[in-house]
Amino acid sequence: MERTRIAVAGASGLIGSALVRSLASDGHEVRRLVRRAPRGADEVRWDPERGRVDAAGLAGCDVVVNLAGAGVGERRWSEAYKRRMHDSRVHGTAALAKAVAALDAPPRVFVNGSAMGYYGETGERIVDEGAPAGSGFLPELCVEWEAAAAPARDAGVRTVLVRTGLVVARGGGAWGKLFPLFTAGLGGRLGDGRQYWSYIALHDEVAAIRHLVDRDDLSGPFNLTAPEPRTNREITEAMGRVLHRPALFPVPAPVLRTVLGEMAGDVLGSARVVPKRLLESGFVFAFPGIEDAIRAA
Repeated sequence: MERTRIAVAGASGLIGSALVRSLASDGHEVRRLVRRAPRGADEVRWDPERGRVDAAGLAGCDVVVNLAGAGVGERRWSEAYKRRMHDSRVHGTAALAKAVAALDAPPRVFVNGSAMGYYGETGERIVDEGAPAGSGFLPELCVEWEAAAAPARDAGVRTVLVRTGLVVARGGGAWGKLFPLFTAGLGGRLGDGRQYWSYIALHDEVAAIRHLVDRDDLSGPFNLTAPEPRTNREITEAMGRVLHRPALFPVPAPVLRTVLGEMAGDVLGSARVVPKRLLESGFVFAFPGIEDAIRAA
């Protein structure tokens, strides 16, 4: 990628902050979208939940990447928090997509976040980008989230939807909670452990996004997951091996439902998602295996 100006929403999150570091280290000019008054020319004011963005701050950007959204695993899913999850994604995406579409010189690509939650419960069935959306809160949210990017696509801006899996990293997400447990020797499978977890190393997540930005012939949905999903039991065993800690403390499904509420369905559910289109585009994973991904983290 030639040196260019890139706007990133969600720049303080797990993936966004890693992406910003990667871009900046290669000399790209990054503009971060912030919810407060900007402190410099590299910041752009916006309010995703109210659907507002300072479009003037996007002028001159060749790429716009939207990774913003209230964390799925941050807290129990009360009705109020589910509304926040919805509004931060759908309203924020719509505001950015409309701002992009209205620019006199729009960016060449708009990359919008989504999630493998689009597919819902898949059991042992392998799903790729051609599979339909599932049912329930998360799939319905993902459908709305992706649809909100339509103004950019309809204006002729190449639009990419990244359906991210469980990111293997120490600094946040599901693995941010797992690492301390396993390091303390308290890790174990969740439920019966037979549910598939589709994961991706943080390094590969960032590399895949940059790959999709660079390739002018790529648009539409892409699953950002490692090529071979593993069961929770297999991942638990891999965590124990890599961290040299026994995985002795399984958490029964009823306990998870009591502690996590509706979110337990996402933890106990099975999503066997594969990155068919990403592999077909020639992307090569640096850490495709679960042990590789855990060691990289």
